[in-house]
Amino acid sequence: MYDVMVNIKSVLKEQGFKLTSQRRATLEVMLKNQDKHLSADEIYVEVKRTNPEIGLATVYRTVLLFEELGIISKHNFEDGRNRYELSHPEENHDHHHLICLKCGGVSEVEVDLLGALEGIIDKKHSFKVVNHKVKFYGLCSKCR
Repeated sequence: MYDVMVNIKSVLKEQGFKLTSQRRATLEVMLKNQDKHLSADEIYVEVKRTNPEIGLATVYRTVLLFEELGIISKHNFEDGRNRYELSHPEENHDHHHLICLKCGGVSEVEVDLLGALEGIIDKKHSFKVVNHKVKFYGLCSKCR
């Protein structure tokens, strides 16, 4: 967690921003919830637990800044709100998501399932795929 914080602090500094206490608190919530895809409102609720003085607008601005700088990624799972997770710069592509239509749960598929398809697209259409986003909708094991 310390290494991630140091890396993000350097990203902010390179772009002329500081890691303020509010940004740090927001980042800590994201780090503690890496297995979840939180909305800005959910991030705010979590940040407010340890920083009761923080405002919703501050969290929204922080989330937008982090997204703009590539620190977090925004996802829309068609549930009426955007969700966020820490970016993974070491990944060649965004990972795939499994979305349960009953409970709304979201899980990640860590394996890039489309490598062969990208090769076919490149060969057949002379089109180099640099990224893709895939969402699978269905029922999780609990809701089946």
